[in-house]
Amino acid sequence: MPLRTRRRRSLATTGLLALLTAAALSTAPPAAADPGNAADPGNAAGIGNAADTWNEVGSDRADPLTESQGLASVEVPANSPNRYTGIGTIPLDVAARGWNHVGDPDASYDGHYIEPYQRDSGDTKMFRVQAPDGGWSEYVHTLGPGEALNNSWVAISPDGRWMLSGEYGTMSRLLVFPTPGVNPDTSPSADLPHVSSVTLDHAVRDVQGCDFSGPTTLLCSSDDPEGSLFGITKPLLQIDLSDEPNGTADVSGHVTALRQLPLRSGCSGAFEAQGVDYDRRTGTLRVIVMSPGFCVLTDSMTYRFTRG
Repeated sequence: MPLRTRRRRSLATTGLLALLTAAALSTAPPAAADPGNAADPGNAAGIGNAADTWNEVGSDRADPLTESQGLASVEVPANSPNRYTGIGTIPLDVAARGWNHVGDPDASYDGHYIEPYQRDSGDTKMFRVQAPDGGWSEYVHTLGPGEALNNSWVAISPDGRWMLSGEYGTMSRLLVFPTPGVNPDTSPSADLPHVSSVTLDHAVRDVQGCDFSGPTTLLCSSDDPEGSLFGITKPLLQIDLSDEPNGTADVSGHVTALRQLPLRSGCSGAFEAQGVDYDRRTGTLRVIVMSPGFCVLTDSMTYRFTRG
């Protein structure tokens, strides 16, 4: 698996001023879908075989600066607001040290909140942890052989002990780490180890976020622009694990494409599927989809789904 340094799009690299002057994009007719959305039976392995169906029930505008990368529901302390990440949420001191991209965060059931960070180059990735008392700490992981530099998302297991993370590109595995700040075997002064993996029975592409909806079930957003893996672009994926993740042995994951994420905008062009969150308190799934062109500023959305 080659080392890839491609990062998810951020406003810093897209060029906000260029978008503001792209008048042609703002006058284009609504775009219902990306190219290649037609189902291809020959490539549609795993589509529609999961028991759950997720129906869209609403949406909220996603701010392109502060809500464009990911989101997480936080249960502790009670009545905590939902958390979002974007280029505008990166602290200046963190960015000054080269950590200039933040991915899709997650929170453990005891209130630890974790954000994944990456740099443009190097051999490390970083996880920034806020404890329930409000204090922050940083845990750095040194890349292993063949591990991509990307640090797109984190998903904390329901028992809190293990944290899954993903790499961008076409991948057949997810990485498992001890949850920094929660697992007693972790320390900010020690390298955070990659202890096991989830081996997938079907390749996935450009996964931007995952969250646990149960002890062995993940829901993931894919920014796949091609559609060759499942017959649709930008799919919502379900990954059913053979066992709860652990730090001693790999587990397998069965991948199912549930549906295409909503792709609606006043501009035409390439949408970008971003982070995902499952709120177990309400059973609500939320997924961020950023609009193309100028409309990234106006009609990017966090879509809400419930089980059908």
